[in-house]
Amino acid sequence: MKHWEQTLISPDSTLRDALDVIDKAGSQIALVVSPDRQLLGTLSDGDMRRALLRGVSLDDQVHTAMHRNPAVANHDEDLLSVVEQIRRLGLHQMPRVDGDNRVVGLTLLDDVMLVQPRDNWVVIMAGGLGTRLAELTRDTPKPMLKVGSRPLLETIVRGYADQGFRRFYFAVNYKSEQIEAHFGDGSALGIEVRYLREQQRMGTAGALSLLPERPTLPFIVTNADLLTKEDHCAMVDLHAESGADATMGVRPYEMQVPFGVVQEREGRIIGIEEKPTQVFTVSAGMYVLSPQVLELVPSGQFFDMPSLFDVMMREGLHTRCHRVDGYWLDIGQLPDYERAKVDFEKVFK
Repeated sequence: MKHWEQTLISPDSTLRDALDVIDKAGSQIALVVSPDRQLLGTLSDGDMRRALLRGVSLDDQVHTAMHRNPAVANHDEDLLSVVEQIRRLGLHQMPRVDGDNRVVGLTLLDDVMLVQPRDNWVVIMAGGLGTRLAELTRDTPKPMLKVGSRPLLETIVRGYADQGFRRFYFAVNYKSEQIEAHFGDGSALGIEVRYLREQQRMGTAGALSLLPERPTLPFIVTNADLLTKEDHCAMVDLHAESGADATMGVRPYEMQVPFGVVQEREGRIIGIEEKPTQVFTVSAGMYVLSPQVLELVPSGQFFDMPSLFDVMMREGLHTRCHRVDGYWLDIGQLPDYERAKVDFEKVFK
């Protein structure tokens, strides 16, 4: 909410004053704060009605009716996470506070839901065998494994659709009939789904040669086994602003050496570092490509995304990294799948 300061009110103000604040701000809520803007409570339309029903007067002070322990979001929490909290708690808005509990903003669900449609395509590589999940994928393709109340691929698609993306291509192969039966043309989800049907394994980039036409805008390519809360619109916009040919989503990945690492010179020990941790930058399995990159994808053969980036770098094209800092989980092995089922209730429900 741009003018959230209009919702601020003192606990000593009257409920009549609060009613006026709520009406003028159009937020359905007033934020009750101390003189230095520390959040003391909130007063919603519902709080007001309940107070009046129990005999409180409009001339009584706000603190007699306010909710003293409201749900809040941290000032640095990403918008998508805040929206999920609001939905999960059945709210319409949520105050943002800093480390000292001072109000720094107000997120309204109605504002966020006014999503502008995006014309950028989303290509989802959903043709893999999922062999690392063994028996789970014997009869079911990995993208259709249930995570929470729905298939993994549906949660991925909903994440993009909630941000305004409407046109999807699914690259399918293994047990593709299950994916096509579930999603159809996508109309049930308010999107458009088309299928790139692989006749052989084509890797994480090869299926791009099956696109029936060339897009006019940068497009997203993502794996079908990723759960993430990434702001995909920001990733696309930053790609365009940078003038890049290709953007790779990346994340830090830590590995701890389980032993003491010995530093030696000419047989003499000069230092010992106990179980050091090394940090690497790894691919997050999501990309933004400009249309001209498709010219570098060979037709009808296996070709993976690292190979495509190798070609682009040799050709001198502009390739860049985009750091993925929010929730991200690659469902590669059984422990990852078990974690995804637990996380779903907290992050994606």
